[in-house]
Amino acid sequence: MTNPRVAEHDIETIFLQRWSPRAFTAEEISETELRHMFEAARWAPSAFNSQPWRFVYARRGTPHWDKLLSLLIEFNQSWAKTASALVFVISSETMPGRDGPVPARSHAFDTGAAWGFLALQAAHMGWHTHAMSGIEWARVYQELNVPTGHQVHAAVAIGKKGPASQLPETLQARETPSSRKPLAELVFEGGF
Repeated sequence: MTNPRVAEHDIETIFLQRWSPRAFTAEEISETELRHMFEAARWAPSAFNSQPWRFVYARRGTPHWDKLLSLLIEFNQSWAKTASALVFVISSETMPGRDGPVPARSHAFDTGAAWGFLALQAAHMGWHTHAMSGIEWARVYQELNVPTGHQVHAAVAIGKKGPASQLPETLQARETPSSRKPLAELVFEGGF
């Protein structure tokens, strides 16, 4: 498969090589490899260095795998079942203030940066990630014991890319790096 992505300006190739497949090989990922990805996420920037991101994960074949897989909607379970790890991305809605916790207005923004760092580290290591919002929202907070004042954002499948032929026919054609809108549609000097 060739990568059809072309940047409008010079950037590092890892940004073009990182994409979100659904076909995975079910290859085992080591705890060490996963920790390298979390370490990259740890170094993301955040307001007041509050570091609001939290990650709950399970590796294939471990006791928590079935529980985390069951927290995905059925469609996402159908392909994520061959991933090597599942990670739920969560953030703290507060940060330390002078007189106690205060609202962290940028907790989701900061956590998005951490997820981006994780995805790029995974790509650098030869792994692929696929984030998804199709999760069982009514169950996820309770089953993951998410503390009050924390928000679940998404789940992420991590794995080695497998053959598209293992996917349902409707998904096989989509198993390619996606394009991006031109910068002219995304970037505005001085206002919209």
